[in-house]
Amino acid sequence: MSNNYRSLAPFAVAIFGLGVMAGNAVQFFDNANAQSASRVFELRTYTAHPGRLAEVNARFGDHTVQLFERHGMTNIGYFRPQDAPLSENTLIYLLAHDSRAAAEASWAAFRNDPDWQRVAEESRRNGRLVANVESVFLDPLGFSQMQ
Repeated sequence: MSNNYRSLAPFAVAIFGLGVMAGNAVQFFDNANAQSASRVFELRTYTAHPGRLAEVNARFGDHTVQLFERHGMTNIGYFRPQDAPLSENTLIYLLAHDSRAAAEASWAAFRNDPDWQRVAEESRRNGRLVANVESVFLDPLGFSQMQ
């Protein structure tokens, strides 16, 4: 019996190695297909009114992220700073757009979406959640992992 296992070991290692290589190849092609030369990134920073950050995060998690996708925006990541005082009132996120013009069209469609208007109105019943919004459009440099 141990001879059978020894003779199967090289095949098992080879199959495992091929699986790892195939997985990496799929990931590479998925990333390449998701990226285009004209793609731009938008870094947004929201400063919540005192005590309202949890509501801002809930609105994003329950509604906004899906609405962004609906209107052609690609959600890259959502972040909370680790250190106070920013950790107490700040949401930072990164979106990708096919182009700057596409970003403008997506934001216009998002703002006019009846679902967003309803969610925004409901979330503001006790006053506005966000005190300040900053937006910076970014072009990746040639050596960036993300293009």
